[in-house]
Order: sequence, then C-alpha cells, then structure tokens
Amino acid sequence: MTAPWPFSMWGMDVIGPINPKASNGHMFILVAIDYFTKWIEAITLASVTAKAVARFLRRDVITRYGVPATIITDNAKNLNNKVIDELYAQFKIRHRNSTPYRPQMNGARPNLQKRSGQNSDTSN
Repeated sequence: MTAPWPFSMWGMDVIGPINPKASNGHMFILVAIDYFTKWIEAITLASVTAKAVARFLRRDVITRYGVPATIITDNAKNLNNKVIDELYAQFKIRHRNSTPYRPQMNGARPNLQKRSGQNSDTSN
C-alpha cells in the first residue's frame, strides 16, 4: 500500500507474547508504522486491551502526527472492537482490515522486523 502523504496511513499490529517477559512484566509490543515515511511508534504492554490501544492511538499517533486518514490492522479483537470503532468515528478515521492469512498486507510487523534487524515469528 502507498500513502499519499506522511502520516496519513498507518499500519498497526501487536507482537507477542514475548518470552521472556520484560523486566516490567510486559509481554506485548503494540506497534504502528506510517506507510509513507516508515516511521515507527511502539509501546510495550502487559496486556493488550481496547483502552490501551485507544490511549496509544490518541497519545502516540494522533497528538504527535495529526489525525490519519486510514489505519490498517489485522482482524484481532484487541484492534477491532467498540472502543476503537468509537475512536475512529470520533476522529473520522477510515479503518481497514488486512486480508486474513496475509498479514504482510498490514505492513506493521514485517517493517518493524526489517528495521529492527529481527526475524521473530511471534504471533498475537
């Protein structure tokens, strides 16, 4: 997918559970990648809740880079739920799900692995 301008289209995914846990007990990484610049925003989480995802989007994406036109995620329930749908509606963000069984369409996990030099095969 190609974004028309910086920070207009983001891919978002969850990596984990990661073993061993981080020293703070967190087992998941929530990552968002801008399709245009390939800029990465990520946080670690003990558990991936709708509230935590919404807070991440508001604090780490929208307030820093503006309201994106589109966010692409996989079909995971922690990224597709009423809380997140309400956030998308509030900011008029178009949400797309990547094709099932083709997660590379989302772009978040493969780009993060390439940029960080990892070849992890963890799934959410």
